[in-house]
Amino acid sequence: QVQLVESGGGLVQAGGSLRLSCAASGRAFSISRYVMAWFRQAPGKEREFVATRHWDDYRTYYADSVKGRFTIARDNAKNAVWLQMNSLTPEDTAVYYCAAGNLATRSANDYNYWGQGTQVTVSS
Repeated sequence: QVQLVESGGGLVQAGGSLRLSCAASGRAFSISRYVMAWFRQAPGKEREFVATRHWDDYRTYYADSVKGRFTIARDNAKNAVWLQMNSLTPEDTAVYYCAAGNLATRSANDYNYWGQGTQVTVSS
């Protein structure tokens, strides 16, 4: 059974930083075979793409709203993914989800495995 477990969320003031972590586990599951991504969902809104990093560790894509502020990183050997978030604004408040899939797309439908999410709240 594949598990993706997010951590690192919390309450932070606008302008602050947070680092989210995603630990992957499961019988024979290795993130080295997958595109890893972060999505987020704010109350009353649809889940939206944040960032994705290809399995070859070179290709990364970001939503325009986070470009230049967020960085996605991965360590295939540790089966882990991170999202460094800087210059946070109240608009970044959401539940953040880690996901694994086969295609580096911005569509949540293309990702097969999901974590339970971690809450990020940015106060003004």
